[in-house]
Amino acid sequence: MPTDVVMPQMGESIFEGTITKWLKKPGDKVQRDEPLFEISTDKVDAEIPAPASGVLQDIKVGEGNTVQVNTVVGVIAGEGEASAAAAAKAAAPPSAAAPPVAEAAPSKPVAAAAPPAPAIEEEEEDHARSSPLVRKIAREHNVNLVQVTGTGLGGRITKQDILAFVERVPVPAAPAAPPVTAAPALASAPAAYPGDLVPMTKMRKIIADRMIESRRTSAHVHCMFEVDITKIVNLRNKTKNAFEQRHGTRLTFMPFFVRAAIIALQQFPIVNASAEGDNIRYHRHVNVGIAVALDWGLIVPVLKNADDLNFLGLQRGITDLGERARTKKLKPEEVESSTFTVTNPGQFGAVFGLPIINQPNSAILGVGGITKTPLVVTDKDGNDSIAIRSVVHLTLGYDHRIIDGAVADQFMALVKKTLEGWGEEIG
Repeated sequence: MPTDVVMPQMGESIFEGTITKWLKKPGDKVQRDEPLFEISTDKVDAEIPAPASGVLQDIKVGEGNTVQVNTVVGVIAGEGEASAAAAAKAAAPPSAAAPPVAEAAPSKPVAAAAPPAPAIEEEEEDHARSSPLVRKIAREHNVNLVQVTGTGLGGRITKQDILAFVERVPVPAAPAAPPVTAAPALASAPAAYPGDLVPMTKMRKIIADRMIESRRTSAHVHCMFEVDITKIVNLRNKTKNAFEQRHGTRLTFMPFFVRAAIIALQQFPIVNASAEGDNIRYHRHVNVGIAVALDWGLIVPVLKNADDLNFLGLQRGITDLGERARTKKLKPEEVESSTFTVTNPGQFGAVFGLPIINQPNSAILGVGGITKTPLVVTDKDGNDSIAIRSVVHLTLGYDHRIIDGAVADQFMALVKKTLEGWGEEIG
C-alpha cells in the first residue's frame, strides 16, 4: 500500500513549511529514514527522512511551495507496487484506436524504443548525482553532466563543480536557446549572478524581519574590551592534540569565551534576563545561543543549561550544535529559549563587530579576531616592557532598557579578568 509523505510539524508553534529541495525524483528508490527532501520553516532548515522504503511514486508539492503541516507532498510506493504500476502503464495502449496496429507489428515499437534507453539511464544518473540548480546551469551552458567530476558526497555534482567546469572549458551555447529567454530563466534561479533579481529565501526573510524587530524593540548600546588571551592561546597550542585524542573532539576557542561569559552572567544575572512588558524575567539557567554562519543564512542553536556543564561539556555541545546546524539536523526546540547569545565575526577576520541582540535576550557577546599585537606589559614589580601578545576584542551589545552601562562594563571586566587569568582545567 502506498505511503503518503507529509509536511512534518517541526515544533508546536510551526504550522507551515516550504519545500526547498527534493533529494529524489519520481521513480527513484528510497530507504526508510534516508533524506528525502529539505524544508524551511520559521525555526529551522531541515532534511526530512523518508517515512518508508520503496520507490518515490509521485511528488505532489514542488520546490519553492509553502504548505500547511500534514499536507501530503509526495507518495512512496512499495517496490512491488511500483513495478506493477510501471508494467501496467507500459502495457496500456496509447489510444483506443491503436491496439490493432500494435498487434499487427509488435516488433517495430520495441525496436524503435530500444535506442533511447541509454540516454534515459544517463539522464537518471545525472539526476541522482546533481541538484535541480546544477542541471539548470548545465542546460543553460549546453554541458553534459557526464563530463563533470562531482566533489560532493557520493560523487554528487555541486554548484561549484558545474560553475568551475563552465569557466574552465568554453562550451558553445545551445543553438535552440533564444538569447531573450536566458535572462528570465536565470533570474528565477536560487543562485544569483551579476544583474539578476532574485527573491529572498524564507530564511533570509525571517532574518530580515527579526533584525528589524530587535532594533525596534531594544535600546541597543555597545561596549568593547581589549583582552589579552596569550595564556589561553599558549594553553590551546600545547594541549589541542592530546585533547582531541583523549576526547574525540577538537579544542576550539569558543568554549573559553562561553565559560567566561557564564561566570560573569552568574555574577550579573540582569545580563541573562529578559524584559517582559514592564517586568524583568530572571532566568534560572544560562541557555547560550551560539550563532552559526551557514552558506544560506544564519542560525542560532541553543546550548541549554550551559551553566551546568564543565569545559569539556561546553566544547562537545558547541561542536555538536554547529555540525548539526550545517547539516540541517537541528530540531526546532534546539533553536529556542536562549537567554544569552555569543557570535563570532572574528572567524572571518573582523577585528570586532556590533551585533544586534537576539530577541528576547538582553545581551549578545561578539568575539573578534585573535591577532598578535605589541602591548605594554607590567610585571609583578611594576616594571613595564613591550611584548608581542595574542589579543581579542570583545563587544557586548546590550538592551539599555534594563541593563545600565556601569553593569555592562562590570560584566565585561569580569569576562576579561577570567580570560586573562584563565585557571580552569579543560579536561
